[in-house]
Amino acid sequence: MQKVQNNKAWWLVLSVFLLVAFSALIPLMTVVTYSVQDIFGPCQAFFVGTEWFKEVLTDERLQDSLIRQFIFSGAVLLIQIPLGIGVALMMPKSGIKGSLCLILLAIPLLIPWNVVGTIWQIFARGDIGLFGWGINQLGIDYNYTGDTFDAWLTVLLMDVWHWTPLVALLCYSGLRAIPEAFYQAAEIDRASKWAVFRYIQLPRLKSVLIIAVLLRFMDSFMIYTEPFVLTGGGPGSSTTFLSQTLTTMAIGQPDLGRAAAFTLIYSLLVLLLSWLFLTALPHADKAKIGECDDTDHL
Repeated sequence: MQKVQNNKAWWLVLSVFLLVAFSALIPLMTVVTYSVQDIFGPCQAFFVGTEWFKEVLTDERLQDSLIRQFIFSGAVLLIQIPLGIGVALMMPKSGIKGSLCLILLAIPLLIPWNVVGTIWQIFARGDIGLFGWGINQLGIDYNYTGDTFDAWLTVLLMDVWHWTPLVALLCYSGLRAIPEAFYQAAEIDRASKWAVFRYIQLPRLKSVLIIAVLLRFMDSFMIYTEPFVLTGGGPGSSTTFLSQTLTTMAIGQPDLGRAAAFTLIYSLLVLLLSWLFLTALPHADKAKIGECDDTDHL
């Protein structure tokens, strides 16, 4: 019996391509067009080439925002990744206590970003906020609206409270996937808790940690809503990150040409750094494994 070939299913693939074109490619090409033009009105635009890109790359305000962004993203990774691993290790593996811990961890992730900023705006106030009032009662002069260090500390604590549960849940799922036979063998060998973590749990969490690092870096590098609601970028411009600078440029001024050029540079920077994270971490693990094998041979 001869099989009849039917290629009508490819029309479904075509519909997906059209959807991607209308939702992503066309807006992207619009941004590219605006980035090489000086726009004065709906029908008034002049080609300027790469002028906007040169201005964006030499803008001191954007360079300062970029430095603040790197510092913030680095602090987020240094705090949230170890803290998330620690929380996951302390969580019960099963039972009612385990389910209750999962529910409590998921609560911050369900709160909208603008509400998170509002919660911490009230929580950190020195007069009525529990956190701010408590710090002041300890004799520490705390005011996140007037002090740069206090503003940074508050924004960082807010992000840790909001997103560390994501890292903890990812690590918890990775720990649950480890077969019980590994723990039984470690118990027979009388391995310490550190040895179990170092040689059993951590190696099997590496794939999960790569995802956690990538997600947290991308989100922290593109953060906007929470610090904008909490501090408004202040005091001064001490907590003004790249996304807030872009919004001010596109809406506050407005300057569509420079904003479009900055959008492209910003997007390419996020993609480049994410690609570096995604490729560097697995290669580092392979190199470390190779060194261990060479040591074993010696």
